[in-house]
Amino acid sequence: MIAATGLSKKYGAKVAVDGISFTVQPGRVTGFLGPNGAGKSTTMRMVLGLDRPTAGSVTVNGRRYQHSPAPLREVGALLEARALHPGRSARDHLRWLAASNGIPRSRVDEVLALVGLEDVAGTRVGKFSLGMGQRLGIAVALLGDPPVVVLDEPVNGLDPEGIRWVRTLARQLAAEGRTVFLSSHLMSEMALTADHLLVIGRGRILADCSMPDFIAEHAASYVRVRTPQRGEVAELLRTAGAEVGTADDELRVQGMDAPAVGELVGGHGLLLHELTLVRSSLEDAFMTLTASSVEYSADPVGALR
Repeated sequence: MIAATGLSKKYGAKVAVDGISFTVQPGRVTGFLGPNGAGKSTTMRMVLGLDRPTAGSVTVNGRRYQHSPAPLREVGALLEARALHPGRSARDHLRWLAASNGIPRSRVDEVLALVGLEDVAGTRVGKFSLGMGQRLGIAVALLGDPPVVVLDEPVNGLDPEGIRWVRTLARQLAAEGRTVFLSSHLMSEMALTADHLLVIGRGRILADCSMPDFIAEHAASYVRVRTPQRGEVAELLRTAGAEVGTADDELRVQGMDAPAVGELVGGHGLLLHELTLVRSSLEDAFMTLTASSVEYSADPVGALR
């Protein structure tokens, strides 16, 4: 388990993390989300003892990570996959890490096979692609067979097969009772992987809840209605108590389910060309919650006008 209490980090006058408290429980995948500059990487670095908190504390399984006699056996971490000596082979990179933590050499070949790098184990890592470097970074994280795994953007540079593999791996590790804490900018992938979410913005926790609760609270589903009689249909639905918005050539109806909309409109002799329930996504919920926490924003459409 990872437990943070009043965790803060300042760089001069800039507050990167502002008094956050949270726990990452074993047995589930906890996704860590936030806009660029929100404090995700700084938080993960403090979990791993790479940055010293300005205030507060964070422990892994009841003690600070830097106090562990064999860190790789306590926590496996991927923060920067390309932090490797380019002249060293993948196997040699893992061997010296294993030796420094009292891990049997046999474990090196096990994790190389697990991440799919056994055929290039003797290749210098300076020749690795971004995706191969990510796989080696994950191999490092798993080398000590740790109960806690922290992965920062683990699917960066991976192809679709690799992304699916990371998803399956994360869920398997959680099913084994391990603590799995991962960040990603790929909302569609996080929606398929995480059970629980921590969302941070401008250094503060914005949400700490299950995936379904997060989506239900921060983004609403609606019924999409397309009709050649938009005005009449909209007025009819509003009279019946529904909330009706417009977007492009459609009506977006809330407060009434699709069968009720169809029966009401059809009963008044009006035409329907489409009647679809549109379910909210993780991306919708995330964008709604973090709209005021984005450090940099742009109008790409306006730039093309």
